[in-house]
Amino acid sequence: MPKTKIAEPVVLQVLPELEMGGVELGTIEIASELQKQGIKNFVASQGGRLTKELSKMKVKHLTLPLKTKNIFKMRKNANELAKFIKENGINIVHARSRAPAWSAYWAAQKAGVHYMTTFHGTYGLGPCGIKKFYNKIMTLGERVIVISNHIKNHVLKNYKVDENKLRLVHRCVDIEKFNPELVSQERIIKASNEYNLPEEKPVLTLIGRITRWKGQHLLVEALSKMKNKNYYCVIAGDDQGRLNYVEEIKELAQKYRLKNRIGFYGKVLDPQALMQASTIVLSTAIEPEAFGRISVEGQAMGKIVVASNIGGSLDTIKDGVTGKLFESGNAESLAKALDWALKLSDEEKKKIATEAQKNAKENFTKQIMCDKTIQIYRELAEDEVNYNK
Repeated sequence: MPKTKIAEPVVLQVLPELEMGGVELGTIEIASELQKQGIKNFVASQGGRLTKELSKMKVKHLTLPLKTKNIFKMRKNANELAKFIKENGINIVHARSRAPAWSAYWAAQKAGVHYMTTFHGTYGLGPCGIKKFYNKIMTLGERVIVISNHIKNHVLKNYKVDENKLRLVHRCVDIEKFNPELVSQERIIKASNEYNLPEEKPVLTLIGRITRWKGQHLLVEALSKMKNKNYYCVIAGDDQGRLNYVEEIKELAQKYRLKNRIGFYGKVLDPQALMQASTIVLSTAIEPEAFGRISVEGQAMGKIVVASNIGGSLDTIKDGVTGKLFESGNAESLAKALDWALKLSDEEKKKIATEAQKNAKENFTKQIMCDKTIQIYRELAEDEVNYNK
């Protein structure tokens, strides 16, 4: 009896837009790896800066208003997607965000192909759980990728989902970019000058959007409680118009007489150079992060990472081995963690740096993320399609 030919995946990734962001970067990374492996793939969104990357890879992009929440436009998008799916022999639709996920789901049903999702965050449930139905579309995939155990637990707690269809695929760090050996002395000098880094003091660095849930105010309070006063702290990131919060954290620094020990800066253009010039990399979120790239990027750079003990950091940091966890929202606990890190001997720092880099390389690379995702595509492609055309 002739052997049945195994179906190859032909993938359409669907997301709202292709501007900069974790969801967008993940989409580009998967598209690149699929192309590299000779697997036909497509992306649909309303467009953005990263469409240029798809063009370079020769991945076809379908432009539709997929960011819309207008039900009539969503239905129209579904019809256009179904047509595109049939024309291009697509057998897997992978939705990465809620509004386009509805259109993708309807399109997959209409075209009779597989539908899967990635649950990227803890979407708000709204008052009395009113948004649960809208969010639920992310749980209707035949496979649902969750990007950390925190997200997995959130999904199981809030939605009726068969745990067997959940697949844990952590987000990643680009080891090729976040490699201390590839950061030139010129880049380090430039970063040192740009951020006014002192040569004689350890540098504590918090990189991230300036927003309350990222905990910049908590860090300022913690700095005032530290026993070790020999440090310089960089708080850097795009404030995205949150000028009141920026003013608040600056006033806190003045209140605690920390102005000479803290520098406030905007968007970071060369995070690798700033990290390389730093002693400690911080993640001070007071609300759980779905994954938290900074914690992994800091480890990849061989730095001591100090992070709050919630969200994705629980997956990525081995406390006291590859970094240090502190009690979320607790300035006293953060201060103690920073004092601990600064007190480490050179030998202890080197040991943690080695373990941190090993952790990043063995568990959180782009290749691992891509391989696991493509394996899920292959699982689905090998299954018989259950939907009726």
